[in-house]
Amino acid sequence: MKAADRSRARAKLVAWFGEHARALPWRQTSDPYAIWISEVMLQQTRVETVLRYYDRFLARFPTVRALADASEDDVLSMWSGLGYYRRARLLHEGVKAVVARHGGRVPEDAEARRALPGVGRYTAGAIGSIAFDRPEPIVDGNVARVLSRLDVIEHAIGTPASEKALWAEASAWAAHDAPGTVNQALMELGATVCTPTSPRCDACPLRAWCGARRADRVDELPVPRVKKAPKEVSVVALVARDRAGHALLVKHEANDEGGLFGGDLFKGLWSVPMQEGEGRGVARELAELHGAALDLAEPRQVIHVLTHRRLRVLVHQGRIAKARGTGRLVDPDALDGLGVATLTKKVLASAR
Repeated sequence: MKAADRSRARAKLVAWFGEHARALPWRQTSDPYAIWISEVMLQQTRVETVLRYYDRFLARFPTVRALADASEDDVLSMWSGLGYYRRARLLHEGVKAVVARHGGRVPEDAEARRALPGVGRYTAGAIGSIAFDRPEPIVDGNVARVLSRLDVIEHAIGTPASEKALWAEASAWAAHDAPGTVNQALMELGATVCTPTSPRCDACPLRAWCGARRADRVDELPVPRVKKAPKEVSVVALVARDRAGHALLVKHEANDEGGLFGGDLFKGLWSVPMQEGEGRGVARELAELHGAALDLAEPRQVIHVLTHRRLRVLVHQGRIAKARGTGRLVDPDALDGLGVATLTKKVLASAR
């Protein structure tokens, strides 16, 4: 888009945003920490879901130092149910770095922000533009869709060519005296008007400049990336209870073996004992490992879909007298204070 056209389009967009922007809590602050929290939560998560967590999380951890001083268990428990727990762990590492390197103040300098754990180009740009009024671009899924349609970007989303074109165009849009407003307006337009399906082109303030609309190609753009089907994974879970009905939970740590529970997938979270595989033999191994007696009842099945995996979980039940090692016997109805994944809650519910 030519600079003159972009300038007129940007003015229209800003005016539209002033009239139609949703009243979201993270838009009522210029605190870089609060904005950071919102942007991390909003990654791959719907606004409606984040609204249930944002205020509660900030009430528990109102400052950078409060979050940095918290235990990982506290952080993950407040994140429990929001998913993509690696975000929470990296956020925790990031605020610790802010305390250690910057005296507890989120840095204004873009390179210093980009050097923080978990802060990539998008998050750094959101903080920089919204909190510090710096002309830094952002490209998320909504912005990518808007710019792809405006400029008829033919490259598939996620490819190097697409990334180069989108970030260059986003940088041009952010070159404004209110870059945070422009960036948020682009995101809002993609979320509410320039949607993936059935976009409301007649309500779009940028329709006069939209190349996809002129070419009748709105439904073709952006060009989607080719997605792989989720990998099918079989898992055995053991719900072992004591006489009081408390269930055994264990904490997952990273290891070097890879697989379902290797790396960062469930690191730091509490769950019932689980292991990749299938068959009663795997269940017996889990029971022996944790000092439980396996019941004879047939296992129940839970299906749980992650971004790249479809888990078929066979839930076996057993009895246990006491927890071994760092395991805990916990009331399944009182999981507050522990970081517990949605998968674990589904497994416990299936075994009632």
